[in-house]
Amino acid sequence: MIFGGPSPEHDISILTGLQAARALADGGSDVVALYWTKTGDWYEVSPTAEAQSFLEGPPRGSRQLSLRLGSDAGFASEGGLRRQRLELDVVVNCCHGGPGEDGTLQGVLDLAGLRYTGPTAAGAFLGMDKLAFHDLMVGAGIPTLPRLALTDESASLPFGPPFIVKPRFGGSSIGIQVVDDAGTAAALVRSQPLLRDGAVIEPYRADAVDLNVSVRTHPSLEVSAVERPLRPQGRGEGIYSYEEKYLQGAGLEGARRELPAELPAGIEGRLADAARRVAEVALVRSVARIDFLWAGDEVWVNEINTIPGAMAKYFWEQRQISFAQQLRDMVEEARQGRGRQFSVQGADGTALRSARAIADKLA
Repeated sequence: MIFGGPSPEHDISILTGLQAARALADGGSDVVALYWTKTGDWYEVSPTAEAQSFLEGPPRGSRQLSLRLGSDAGFASEGGLRRQRLELDVVVNCCHGGPGEDGTLQGVLDLAGLRYTGPTAAGAFLGMDKLAFHDLMVGAGIPTLPRLALTDESASLPFGPPFIVKPRFGGSSIGIQVVDDAGTAAALVRSQPLLRDGAVIEPYRADAVDLNVSVRTHPSLEVSAVERPLRPQGRGEGIYSYEEKYLQGAGLEGARRELPAELPAGIEGRLADAARRVAEVALVRSVARIDFLWAGDEVWVNEINTIPGAMAKYFWEQRQISFAQQLRDMVEEARQGRGRQFSVQGADGTALRSARAIADKLA
């Protein structure tokens, strides 16, 4: 069980990880809880810890770990006279945003030979890069609103205002802003730290309604009922913000929602069909949340969250699938997978034996 990480969503990841650890432990699983700090250090912590214990960093009594690659790969404690390696069956990845969800951690776990839940490295990258995900949807013929890369020199756009500006790389709604002109949008790239690594711009549809579904891939591909998030009183317009999703009331799983949403005939079926197609082309694994926009007779896929808050458990509890069962299915799927295999076929020394001196190659 990994949670935390150097991400703006560090705190939300802790909450997801502690819920998952408690659910699995209460169900009889032997849980090892691994906390990834904001500075990138690793600690083994109690799987029954409370959220407040992490306010100042690793809780008291935590054991510092290292993560090694190579012939002795894996997590291990470094205290005492000898290194003690942790024997892990499957890693449940509860990291939101940043390197825990963009393929970085997945690549490291692949190199360490550890099986894990959630997206593969490729699937994680596709989900985190909003421009790559958009272009994938276009290529697959899945309806989506126009989306372009935004730079500090962007002046003319093929669609009119208002615009919505988003970090190209990042989860949730952090850093998203609505602006009325292209000049202001371009200025944000220079002034907004969350946009400096890349930004995208698209038309803002004030008439569009947020609709979300979850998909899970084991024991078979399933699509949940459709959720319509309900805005707090006095907040009926604008984007569905990070604060509204995660910081008000009981958090995302306790937010006001209509589930299943009351929709016109045919819309739910179109959403389900689109969600299955997204899951196929975006390499979804374990559980994901897919966010749509709906206006009139039009439905567009907006974004995907490949490691959603609380693992989107409320979608599946609505289907009478407990959180513990959902997690066990994720673990079993990862256990049945063979893990990523790396090949050295062709690296037989032929190129080295036939090579001239390096100095000759540089000449």
